[in-house]
Amino acid sequence: MSEPAFHRILLKLSGEALLGSLGFGVDPEVARRIAQEVHEVRKLGVETAIVVGGGNFIRGVAAAAHGIDRVTADHMGMLATVINALALQDALEKCGSFTRVMTAIEIREVAEPFIRRRAIRHLEKGRVVIFAAGMGSPYFSTDTAAALRATEIKAEVILKATKVDGVYDADPKKFPDAKMFSRIGYLEVLSRGLAVMDTTAISMCMDNSLPIIVFNLSVPGNLKRVVLGEKVGSLVAP
Repeated sequence: MSEPAFHRILLKLSGEALLGSLGFGVDPEVARRIAQEVHEVRKLGVETAIVVGGGNFIRGVAAAAHGIDRVTADHMGMLATVINALALQDALEKCGSFTRVMTAIEIREVAEPFIRRRAIRHLEKGRVVIFAAGMGSPYFSTDTAAALRATEIKAEVILKATKVDGVYDADPKKFPDAKMFSRIGYLEVLSRGLAVMDTTAISMCMDNSLPIIVFNLSVPGNLKRVVLGEKVGSLVAP
């Protein structure tokens, strides 16, 4: 078996990744498929952390646009990420992985509070750690939470799971001739306004020289290919 290219990774999942064919909530079959892919990566000996969004239930920005107070809306979004984290935890444990859910807001009955050293210790013991509730503060996205957590746990890379093959110079669903980048710099992502992660997250990755690999999670086996160092998706790096 090939040696993995990374020792410790952070996988960024959107809430929409769990939708499947549903219009709302978590599709159990999709959660099982993602969990199985993560489990396969964990069996390679790769320490794996996950940050999951909550857009399949509610987005703070979208809720605020409909009249809900922005701080309240963002807290609602944080709670949605906890629901998704618990769904992933259940699916992962059914695959045979040991897991911990850690939240930025305290919900001790269902998850541990985030403590950096404890999170690193869980990873060292072979547990998949799922970070929920973003950063615990309003006005920050789960993209920024992923960049922060990856930096805190000293992950070697952020794996940004999407529904397209990588980073394009235009929306490939609207523009069939859109060009995909195999590699692109942080500053070019920011100057072009490309929808990789939000500007705060990209800036944080740039400041800490933390690479991002954007890949298509809907292709079976892609996560394992990325971890094994195959040329999959787009690399955002210095």
